[in-house]
Formats: sequence, structure tokens, C-alpha cells
Amino acid sequence: MASRDTPGVIRALPYKFRDAALLERALTHRSKGTDNYERLEFLGDSVLNYVISSELFARYPELTEGELTRLRAVLVRKPTLAELARRLDLGAHLALGEGELKSGGFDRDSILADALEALFGAVCLDGGIDSARETILRVYQDRLSTLDPRAVAKDPKTELQEYLQKHAFPTPTYEVLAVSGEPHQQHFLVACRVAPLREAVQGEGASRRSAEQQAAARALERLHAK
Repeated sequence: MASRDTPGVIRALPYKFRDAALLERALTHRSKGTDNYERLEFLGDSVLNYVISSELFARYPELTEGELTRLRAVLVRKPTLAELARRLDLGAHLALGEGELKSGGFDRDSILADALEALFGAVCLDGGIDSARETILRVYQDRLSTLDPRAVAKDPKTELQEYLQKHAFPTPTYEVLAVSGEPHQQHFLVACRVAPLREAVQGEGASRRSAEQQAAARALERLHAK
């Protein structure tokens, strides 16, 4: 892990830790040791969702629950988190095992996203929820200032569910058919079943969610072609 100028400090992070050990844990991947960021990531995920949800709720009083949910999904998804982590140069501070270092884990979206969530969780423990809120909003400042609610399209799963509801069909079901690959590079195969189609539609992706989204998109294509 790259050395920092001062214990408890990441220069680009708008927060200085009082407990440097919390910061160290937030930056330690499970490949490096058992005292890693996984529990902090669990906490940080919840804190991030709360802060972003409350901020969107206050900013956009005219939006529906579904529209707010889609906006939040754009802001808290892994590619967005990874982009923000790169702006903080988080990869240079991560403690990784030899295998992850050799495979480029310091710049992998999933690891950067998880570490940033862990960092938010650590800030919450170190300084309280107000400090976490302030830190998250400052990290997200540019994204929030340029966010256009009208430009956020519905994801395929939402579109499919709304299509089926509109035509009085049951909601779709998703089933994981297969999971392959190493733990850090898994590949999912998912089946989507909808009443109007006789056969299940399959989707693939690097996560269960992305595979389900692809399957839903393909199901929509077939429904619109009927």
C-alpha cells in the first residue's frame, strides 16, 4: 500500500480520521488479511444509501418514489463509486494480497467501489453520521450538481415489470442457472421467465444484477416483436 504523508489522511478525501486504525481497515482487502474492509463496507453501503436518499428527497420534491429510486441507483452503482474512488486516488492506498496486486486489483471497479463504501462506513464510526453525510456529499458534489433527473432512463427490469403490469401479466421471475469463474471475476448466467413468452430468456454478466438486466432487456425485445 502506498504510504500517506500523515496517518489518518488521504489528501483528496474531505475528512481527517482521528482513529487511523479505522482508515487502515477500510483500505485493506480480504486478500491481505482477516482484519479487512468487508464489515465496514456493509455499514458504508447503508450509510451511503441513506445519505443519497435523503439528499435526493430534499432536492426533488416533485419526483415519484420510482424516479427517486432510479436516480439513487445511478449514484450508488459500482461504476459510479469506482469513478469517485479514482478521483480520490484510492487505489494507491489499498492494501492487497500478492494475487490481487498482480491482477490489477488496485484499479478494479468492484474493489474500488467496495473500498469507498468501507471508507464511508469508517467515517461514520470515526466521526458520526453528520461527518459521514458531509463527507459523502462533498465526494459526490460534482455528480449531484450535474445530475439531470430527466436524463435517467428506466432500467430494463423496471421497464419489463411495468410492461407486464400494464398488460395484466404476472411479474417476471429470475433464476440463476450457473456461476463460473474466480471469486473476483465471476460470470453469471440467468434465466428470465415471463408469462407472454413460451420460453425463458437468458442473460449473462459479471454480476447477478447485470445478468438479470440483460435478460430483461432481451425479454422486452421479444415482447415488442410479438
